[in-house]
Amino acid sequence: MVEKEFVGCVIEESLDDNRVLNDLEIIGIKITNEPLSSDRWHIYKIAANKNEIEKLWVHLKDTWYMHFWKGENITVYFKGKKFDLFGRYKSTWSSAIEYGKSLGIPEGQLDFPTD
Repeated sequence: MVEKEFVGCVIEESLDDNRVLNDLEIIGIKITNEPLSSDRWHIYKIAANKNEIEKLWVHLKDTWYMHFWKGENITVYFKGKKFDLFGRYKSTWSSAIEYGKSLGIPEGQLDFPTD
């Protein structure tokens, strides 16, 4: 068995095929509280190894992201592009935030939580 060295957040609605979640170790789920069910996000907390992250990454839609972390190191995955951040130092986040904003993602959603 391959060690699951990373933990990450993936929003189900960000995937072009949500069945890919069936093959992952889900350690938590949160559903947002929007009044309309069509506006709610299903946010999964996942334990994964690099190979599983790579397989998941190909299913990411164009204007979404997912992020995984190990200790203080955070990797943010956008469709076809990734950024390595150092969690404690928000100055390392600027390129990922600017790229996300260029895709139309609101800055308030580019927060990369690791809790």
